[in-house]
Amino acid sequence: MVIDLAGLKAAETEAKLGVITFEPHPRQFFAPNSPPFRLLSNAARAEQLAAIGVDVLFELEFDRDLANLHSNEFSRSILGEGLGISHCVVGENFRYGKGREGDAGSLVAEGKAYGFGVSIKSVSGDSQGVFSSSLIRDAISAGKPQEAARMLGHWHKLRGVIEKGDRRGRQLGFPTANISLAGLLSPKFGVYAVLVEILSGPHKGIYQGCASIGVRPTFGENTPNLEVFIFGFDADIYGEAMLVSLISYQRPELKFETPEGLVQQMASDCDVSRKTLESIAFD
Repeated sequence: MVIDLAGLKAAETEAKLGVITFEPHPRQFFAPNSPPFRLLSNAARAEQLAAIGVDVLFELEFDRDLANLHSNEFSRSILGEGLGISHCVVGENFRYGKGREGDAGSLVAEGKAYGFGVSIKSVSGDSQGVFSSSLIRDAISAGKPQEAARMLGHWHKLRGVIEKGDRRGRQLGFPTANISLAGLLSPKFGVYAVLVEILSGPHKGIYQGCASIGVRPTFGENTPNLEVFIFGFDADIYGEAMLVSLISYQRPELKFETPEGLVQQMASDCDVSRKTLESIAFD
């Protein structure tokens, strides 16, 4: 991965390891009305990068001025003079500058001119093919979390603050912790076996559970969200931060004629999730 190579270069030169991102994402800037495509919220991205040893996260504001910078000017004014980087690592298909005019080769030449080195990481893949962000998104949208994890190198995780819902799950005997999916690529609607990490509060820790992603059609059309029933857990965690790893897709979202039918299916779903999670070895 690009970031692994960057970590090696940072260690070799005793420099800090940094990551440069744009906010908003250029795709969002140029097509603001396109469907959500982001895999991580800003907070989740920052946490994941910090967890793997990134020292500094640079979030550059992507606006019209930045979009109009030619590649040479971006290298000089942003990378060389602005951030003062000593070395840059990019993927072989990297493009930058107005109209995506610059590529990895031009960055090497510009780095020599403006005082920083450049390493180019070849495209990652395995025996099943090349990895790409598009293929990862396709796998998540198709309800194939294990395929997405193979390319990501970790389980796909959804982060959010636990919200108060209508407490219908508690009334049905399955209290759930709910988080919004606003602004994120939505996984395929349905039921998943999940790992849950409560990130804040007195109940911090890792748990197992069964989650439903969708619009809850049994009770009318609702805003899509994630609801997770945490096994053996019944504490007040409203307002706490939660990270949910999608492990296995079990079935599509269904509409039930009665709440009793839903409860029966939920009990079966939880049994399947428990068996699935028991069969998987986690680090």
